[in-house]
Amino acid sequence: MHPFMSYAEHISDEELKQMPTGAFDGEIIVVEREADINAACDYLLAQPVIGFDTETRPSFVAGHMNSVALLQLSSATRCYLFRLCKMRLDKAILKVMESKRTLKIGANIKGDLNAMLKLRKFRPAGMVDLQSMVEQYGIKEKSVRKMSAIVLGCKISKAQRLSNWEASALTPAQQLYAATDAWACYTIYRKLTGGH
Repeated sequence: MHPFMSYAEHISDEELKQMPTGAFDGEIIVVEREADINAACDYLLAQPVIGFDTETRPSFVAGHMNSVALLQLSSATRCYLFRLCKMRLDKAILKVMESKRTLKIGANIKGDLNAMLKLRKFRPAGMVDLQSMVEQYGIKEKSVRKMSAIVLGCKISKAQRLSNWEASALTPAQQLYAATDAWACYTIYRKLTGGH
């Protein structure tokens, strides 16, 4: 069978409900002090592939967008949550975002990058958008939730999506949600490319 033809095009909400829940089960490290940034970025730059996502506190005012509050970067076993609402977008983080050697896998990457570029200018490199990539495999779904269901056979919770990402401390539920989103992107890419 051609590998690009082995996935469903769509998945219904009913089918999604029947699936087991998937979540990141590795180490989650919250970075909110500048002193902790370099060690995190050294680890990330040593990875060939990482998952990438951001979170922004929802705005319930028409036309108003809050600044990106959280940047999530995940390997298979460790996810760093950079609290950009509490510290600046450091040069070490930009080095990761500009690295051609470390691939960053996300969904709707353009939206995430535009939000980050409002904080500080940089030249993103090594970015892979799953929304474009999955089309080669016959998958028409674009949400991380539905792509995870089709490729990984599990559903991921979206319960924390509209929570306050600028809170003084992130709850364990927020941390797990944020890490799972980045990890899911990493894991979908790994599965589609046969682990490469």
